[in-house]
Amino acid sequence: MSEEVTLKVAEAYHQDVGRGIVRIDREVMRKLGIQTGDFVEITGEKSAYAKVLPRDPREEIYDPEVIRMDGYLRRAAGVGIGDRVTVRKTEVKEAQRVVLAPAGEFQISRPETLKNVLRNSLMNMPVWQGMNFRYSGMYGMIGEPFVFTVVQTRPSGVVVVTERTQIDIRERAEEIGAIPEVTYEDIGGLKKELEQIREMIELPMKHPELFQRLGIEPPKGVLLYGPPGTGKTLIAKAVANEVQANFYSIAGPEIMSKYYGESEKQLREIFEKAEETAPSIIFIDEIDSIAPKREEVTGEVERRVVAQLLTLMDGLKSRGKVVVIAATNRPDAVDPALRRPGRFDREIEIGVPDKQGRKEILEVHTRKMPLAEDVDLEELAEITHGFVGADIAALCKEAAMNALRRVIPKIDIEAEEIPKEVIESLVVTREDFMEALKRVEPSAMREVLVEVPEVRWD
Repeated sequence: MSEEVTLKVAEAYHQDVGRGIVRIDREVMRKLGIQTGDFVEITGEKSAYAKVLPRDPREEIYDPEVIRMDGYLRRAAGVGIGDRVTVRKTEVKEAQRVVLAPAGEFQISRPETLKNVLRNSLMNMPVWQGMNFRYSGMYGMIGEPFVFTVVQTRPSGVVVVTERTQIDIRERAEEIGAIPEVTYEDIGGLKKELEQIREMIELPMKHPELFQRLGIEPPKGVLLYGPPGTGKTLIAKAVANEVQANFYSIAGPEIMSKYYGESEKQLREIFEKAEETAPSIIFIDEIDSIAPKREEVTGEVERRVVAQLLTLMDGLKSRGKVVVIAATNRPDAVDPALRRPGRFDREIEIGVPDKQGRKEILEVHTRKMPLAEDVDLEELAEITHGFVGADIAALCKEAAMNALRRVIPKIDIEAEEIPKEVIESLVVTREDFMEALKRVEPSAMREVLVEVPEVRWD
């Protein structure tokens, strides 16, 4: 039995995200002398703590020296995918009291209900002072995710939250470092596309020496194209979070100004700032609106902006440390001078997901939802033909609203606290999803049929 092992970091399974879980090989668990449900310390640049479960031996490519951990644990340990971490067994005490504070402005309307919900979110998870976690609002069903930080624990050190733990919430927000809004686990159905983008962006930022050895310049830009709602913006945010780069977003129409030279000045300032604070990712959304084909536009402003963008991309000094990601759903409307190697080196299609992709996206959006036993994600993936990621997110939200409408008559809106049995009766059923399907239209089907259904003569 060894004291510690060194393992390579990989992304977590969708169902494990935000639950303080890591997965390692059973043989490695045996070497460390740990059982399923024990706690480990994971050390990269910093230390993080998690509960251990065994990995699924049916993974496509099974490497026993891999640890699967989500974006929050990776950020806590100061590591990225592909880095190596040291794993050792650790002892965790039961938490008597945990003090939490919101990271940013957060209106606490029903403190007692919120304390119970947060206790349930953290149940059986290891927590420690300075740890950040994301609360998904209404049990992950409705509302934007919100970040809390652990300010204090009693006893000090690493503790595990139980039914008996007292949860206190400070009203004043805590100043904390950057929290990953979006991680690779928040993206479903785009495995191949993500791999392509990662090799173009992560490698040059983390290991520029590989490109120096080969005597080639790292990529400068990536153009993502595909129908609206397929996850182009989401990918850019996730990559920036995972490589811990500064993220500068340019929304095409926002920088267009009627004053002479103003649009170009704004572009120059963003590129200068990105170079000063490298590693950086500049994301240009709706690039077709600021860089259309010059021969087809009548306005002088658009021509000057395209010329400025070409000059800025050619003049990027910290190549590999500053990458431009652009997104459009009309790639043919973009000026051809931008679409050549040396500017946008790679064009990646972010298409409409197939059945397997839809299932992965459904797993992402329902992982924090209390689903009834009759909900079959395989069946939902089969019948959501033509749905893109944004449609599936809307479908899950609509199904959750249907579940909420069922319990609203039982809730006294004026009461300080919602009864526990009412909250526990809140589950999303198959019928809720079927009702939601009547209201949510597949956006990809508006233009064209995109996938051949699996129908046979027999």
